[in-house]
Amino acid sequence: LVLFQHAKNWKKYFSRQIRPYIKGTVLEVGPGIGATTLLLNDGTARQWLMLEPDEHMSNALVKKIEAKELPSNCQLQTGTIDQVTATFDTIIYIDVLEHIIADAEEMKKAAALLRPGGHIIVLSPAFQYLFSPFDKAIGHHRRYNKKLFTILTPPGLQLLRSRYYDSAGYFAALMNKIFLRRKYPTLKQVLFWDNWLVPVSKLTDRLFFFSFGKSIIGTWKKPF
Repeated sequence: LVLFQHAKNWKKYFSRQIRPYIKGTVLEVGPGIGATTLLLNDGTARQWLMLEPDEHMSNALVKKIEAKELPSNCQLQTGTIDQVTATFDTIIYIDVLEHIIADAEEMKKAAALLRPGGHIIVLSPAFQYLFSPFDKAIGHHRRYNKKLFTILTPPGLQLLRSRYYDSAGYFAALMNKIFLRRKYPTLKQVLFWDNWLVPVSKLTDRLFFFSFGKSIIGTWKKPF
């Protein structure tokens, strides 16, 4: 959603959890409008391949690359992971895996493209019982938990870490699920969450040892 471009605090928060694992050649699956690319790509990666299945989004990314609105190490490929033949040090799915029906098969294909010592990083919505009209409206097939991330681990990969984030936002999501049942948030709601709840989550996530939250981040590694 374009609305979530305004969630600057959340983007800074989750990017700090992910950046330490980004190195070498990077495959970003489903970059959308390129907002996450700008957030995570500081220009130090040797190559950053954006793999976008949606032709409309892909055309918009082409224009951004031509206008030099994205880092110079960015390249674009339109299609799915089935069309990718190169190998990578880092593969990223930011709010993408929940849109893919065959998620386990997707993870296996990603693992086959991962170099030894490399990482797959997934950020997704957490807890299926929070699945709401909003999830359905934007094409989510599921929400994840630590058990599902363990099950998703492809052969030959290790699940290094899975943690829940945004514990304050968790209660907002629960309220929407039970009471509001809105398909789409308003800009005012997004800004309230980002300006007030995310800063609280930065404290409470640690206080509760990342034991629950609105989102989950998993990091897998392929051993040498």
